[in-house]
Formats: sequence, C-alpha cells, structure tokens
Amino acid sequence: MTKDQIFEFFRRLAEDNPEPETELEYGNAYQLVVAVALSAQATDVGVNKATRALFERVKTPQQMLDLGLDGLTQHIRTIGLFNSKAKNVIALSQLLVDEYGGEVPDTREDLVRLPGVGRKTANVVLNCWFRQETFAVDTHILRVGNRTGLAKGKTPEQVEAKLEKRVPQPFRLHAHHWLILHGRYVCKARTPECWRCPVADLCSYRKKVLEDPKQGKNKTVRA
Repeated sequence: MTKDQIFEFFRRLAEDNPEPETELEYGNAYQLVVAVALSAQATDVGVNKATRALFERVKTPQQMLDLGLDGLTQHIRTIGLFNSKAKNVIALSQLLVDEYGGEVPDTREDLVRLPGVGRKTANVVLNCWFRQETFAVDTHILRVGNRTGLAKGKTPEQVEAKLEKRVPQPFRLHAHHWLILHGRYVCKARTPECWRCPVADLCSYRKKVLEDPKQGKNKTVRA
C-alpha cells in the first residue's frame, strides 16, 4: 500500500468505528493485565465469562494472593491452559505487590518482567490503559497485515515494526483495535468477507470473495 492508501484505509475504519475498544471486560489496570494474560489461546468471550465473578471479588494483586491459586483456578477452569495461567497470575500478582507497591507499571520493560506477560500483552495494557501508541500484534493483525499488504511479516515482531513505521497520525492510538476487529469480524481466516469490507479496493489480497456465499454462488476474483 502507498502512504495515501494507508491513510484512506484507516480513515474508513475510523469513520465506521470512531472509538474502538478491547472486547475484554475489566475495571482497572490490574484486571486488564489479568484478562489479557488469560486471553492467550482463548476467546475474549470465554475470558469475560470466566472473569466476571472473579473481578467482582478481586480488584487488586493482594486480593488475588488472598484468593490463592486454588481459588483462582476454580474461577478460570473453562479457559484453555488454565493451570499454567493461574500460576502466572499468582506469580505476577506477587511481583506487583513485592516490587511495584501493587500498582501496574507503565513501561513495556517493566510489564514484560511479569510472569505470563509478553510483548503483546504489555502493548495491550500500554495502549488500553495508559493510552500509549502501541501495536499489539495477535493472529488477527498478523493475518490482516499480510493479507491486505498493509504490514507484511512472518512474525508478530516484524508486523509490529512495519506498523510502527507505516501507521500515520491521527490513527496510531486506535490502529491495533481497528485491525483486530477487522480481522475478527470481516477479514476472517477461512473466508474473508470482502463483499462487505469497507477497504476491499485498497487491499492487495489476490483472491477476493466479492459475493456472500449465503446469498448464492461464491464469486472469487483476483485483484
């Protein structure tokens, strides 16, 4: 994509959804860290279902430690990899209490020190809570970046680096949310719904599906 195409790409996504937000439910920075850590290889819907009762009871790292590993595990048993995730949440809560006064730090370097918190999770927290211009590359963004030609790369780190260079103002703060939601609901993995995509004409994907298969025979064309 050219610079003008990238600007128009985000302009259209912004026009459709001016204030995009994560679909994870949380009430403070600590709960956001926990929710994002739990969301690895799980859906936001599944995480929200598990954390609603948990977050009514637990709002601070110390409250999580008071709940304990067994108590936390009972709350999140429906989430994939719940045993290892529960251990990480308890460990990161302990570290926050011991070294950060129970507060969530606002730098990537400190956040990735927390057990179970990688670069993607740190970027989500920095963006959603601290309003920093970060790009948390998940499977949706990796796919959309490569498929559209917006930011090609084999790894999340490569795609993140491309986005850092290519996403213009005033779209940088919300860019990763627009891309995640676009990948989740329109530019889907199996069949991208190009027939209702607002940026299809800007996309470099070679096999666009321009007719809804539910409405009749697929029409796949090469761009």
